[in-house]
Amino acid sequence: MNHVLCGLAANAALPSELVDRLIAVADADIAAELAGRADLSHAQAVALVSRVEESAVRLVHEGRLTAANIDPVAQPHAALALLDKRVGRPEWARLFATDPVFEHREKLAACVGLPSDVLETLAADSDVRVVAELALWTTPEVTGRLAGHPHAEVRRAVAANEATPPAVLAALIAGKGRPPAQRCLVCDREETPFVHDQQCPRLDCDLLPGASCDGSHESTMHDMQQAALRNPATPTEAVVGFADHPSMLLRSALAARPDLPSEVCGRLAVDPIPGVRADLAENPAIDDALIRALARDRDHDVQRRLAHNPHVPLDVLTRLAGATRIGATLLQRIGAASPAEVEELAQSPNPAARMLLAQRRDLSAEIREALATDPDAKVVKSIAPHPGFSEAQLRAMVDRHGVRVVAKVAANPDATPALLEDLTRHEPSVQKAFREVARHRNATAPALLACLADEQARPIAAGHPALPPTVIAELLTDTDWQVVEAAAANPSLPLAVISDLVP
Repeated sequence: MNHVLCGLAANAALPSELVDRLIAVADADIAAELAGRADLSHAQAVALVSRVEESAVRLVHEGRLTAANIDPVAQPHAALALLDKRVGRPEWARLFATDPVFEHREKLAACVGLPSDVLETLAADSDVRVVAELALWTTPEVTGRLAGHPHAEVRRAVAANEATPPAVLAALIAGKGRPPAQRCLVCDREETPFVHDQQCPRLDCDLLPGASCDGSHESTMHDMQQAALRNPATPTEAVVGFADHPSMLLRSALAARPDLPSEVCGRLAVDPIPGVRADLAENPAIDDALIRALARDRDHDVQRRLAHNPHVPLDVLTRLAGATRIGATLLQRIGAASPAEVEELAQSPNPAARMLLAQRRDLSAEIREALATDPDAKVVKSIAPHPGFSEAQLRAMVDRHGVRVVAKVAANPDATPALLEDLTRHEPSVQKAFREVARHRNATAPALLACLADEQARPIAAGHPALPPTVIAELLTDTDWQVVEAAAANPSLPLAVISDLVP
């Protein structure tokens, strides 16, 4: 891979004539960057796909190619991408439906809006992978027929398709109404009974770890039930019986459904597996009483997931925040807090509650400034990136709390050039602060030069337009390919240097 040319292909300052020159020598990596350029013309897109046909998918999704530009025989990736966007030609679909290349038929099967005769052809395909792909995306009418397909893999795909009729899903998950499946991917390839080694040494093997078949296709049927449980179109009454199923994976899938009756939620709340209880804890279907019961669960993941439940009461959330590690994230319940609740959180004696509130970026100036002077460093660390602080306020945060808040202060969009320079000189240094400064719009050349000395910040700083042009040019020979690509993509790289680099 030519990292310099890949970087140049993404350089926003690259003149159109140099884009043309890059297209003429592009390989797949360079083409991938060129295809994402906002200034790529229609003519250049056509030239690029003629040079590197694999770039067609990105170009189609960017809206830079039309059916008039494409020969489906010579450019199948482009034609299939257009069909996937529903702007291809029907005759292309008929062409690919009988294409000898399996991957082309499989890609076609994932397209929606196909002609009915094409659907019929794909449903009868000799390769089960094509039929399974069709089952995953096709219409309710077709899924109804494919639910009785003799291959279990096709039935699994039908169970995952949200367009599958509820009655069909209910029958699939119950294993009723249709003859048993005759084959699965395991018994297609191995003599049964067979259990696939979790550490299979065969490089050409694509069976999933643990896949098994004793003649009943049990692992695929299990996956089918799991897919149906996760499918919102599966009727509630068809899934409630899985609350006592011996498979933890199936109980977990059930616990995440938002349509569960309270009685089923109660049974899952005392499940012996913490992962099942954790899936339930985040479920918006659980009521206040169950939330409070789960808050007493001693498993950390249950408590953490409960904190992410959008309906968790604030008093419960406050206790959870003090007992479990939630992380620097804006919880749904905090984001939806009323003005009165915001006031309550801001005045909470629990610093964890104030820290959660500080993640909001729409706080009033009064509350924001009160949190900025909070005695707890965790609260200040959360509020520090909030826009609207003066340089003096940001410096005061660093003066009071030092290394604990330096990186978050550096991430503040209003941090001044002078402050950013000072943060790179802070003693002791804070590695994450260099990365924040390196991507900051107000970073100056001296600050960026300091960032180049940090291994993780170096690739970020190499792409900053405020870096001196001579330094950018020197970075083109760096030993780190990420630095090289970032420097080549830097819009401040001198045009004369760029011209010399493009063949």
